[in-house]
Amino acid sequence: MYKPKFTITNKILKNIGSIEASKEVIDHAPLLPYFEKEFREDAMVRTIHYGTHIEGNELNLSEAEKVLSGVDIAARDRDIQEVINYRKVMDYIGTSQISNLKSQIDEDLIKHVHKLTVEKILPKEQCGVFRKTQVVVKNSHTGEVSFRPPMAVAVTFQIRDLLEFVNSKDEDISPVLKSGSIHYELVRIHPFLDGNGRVARAFATLILYRDGYDIRKFFSLEEYFDRDALKYYEALQSVEKNDGDLTFWLEYFTLGLSIELSKIRQKVETISIDGKLKEKLGGAPLMLTPRQLKIIEYIQKIGYLQNQAFASLFPMVSEDTILNELKGLVKNGIIKKHGVTKGAKYIMA
Repeated sequence: MYKPKFTITNKILKNIGSIEASKEVIDHAPLLPYFEKEFREDAMVRTIHYGTHIEGNELNLSEAEKVLSGVDIAARDRDIQEVINYRKVMDYIGTSQISNLKSQIDEDLIKHVHKLTVEKILPKEQCGVFRKTQVVVKNSHTGEVSFRPPMAVAVTFQIRDLLEFVNSKDEDISPVLKSGSIHYELVRIHPFLDGNGRVARAFATLILYRDGYDIRKFFSLEEYFDRDALKYYEALQSVEKNDGDLTFWLEYFTLGLSIELSKIRQKVETISIDGKLKEKLGGAPLMLTPRQLKIIEYIQKIGYLQNQAFASLFPMVSEDTILNELKGLVKNGIIKKHGVTKGAKYIMA
């Protein structure tokens, strides 16, 4: 069985502590369904864009978002297909059937993730199939060989060793460190001809989901990796340079999750108003319209809402309609109005 080698340093302890604190807040924050949906969609878009961009996809965030929304854009077919494929991957690992998987994770699951990743990009006979030839990983800037994965004949055996670790019930290792170790090992084994980075990152996320760290599916590590891709690859390469010791890589990996969850925690704490709203309404079910939810989100972000912002917030909607939505929120004690003219401000009660 694969056994990761690393030391629990003060940096790792600090990062894990931060992750646990943020996880606790995010998991238990009372959020309006509107915000829950927004957070998930935002994480999904960031994961797909940055997870493909780090591999050379030329679409920007806005273009990727349009592709995911079904909008036609002028771009390379491969770039568009990569985004579509990675959406399928994230949808797949996010399904309750997979993310709550209690049975053994096997080769077929890894192969299926790969097949979804490279569909219509690689020839069919290479989709979801372990490589049968030796490959090298080159630096895209210098052309130098930066890494030589194991021989093709060793792939199946090393994947089986890794899966023993994946399916082990070792409670002495944090799910975060387990995820990071699996991420690295899949990159090292490099089981496929192409798409290994995306498969490794998706699979590491699946391990977090499965082991109780789905954190409402609000997070995306891919943005952290892509923001400084050189640092990401240096952290991965540090393992081989340190004779297989993952310590530096895991310091980097845990820091990324810590930073991402801290950002989400701050957002969640700002707009965790569901409980307060229910209290205002005497515990009654919340019957807020989509416009009212958008108004609350705007006030939470900006601090207040005035009439002159109506047009940008709700294009093509009459002022009277917006005022009626505001009256409902004022009546229920959710927001309050300061002033009586068009310069009046609406703020959270």
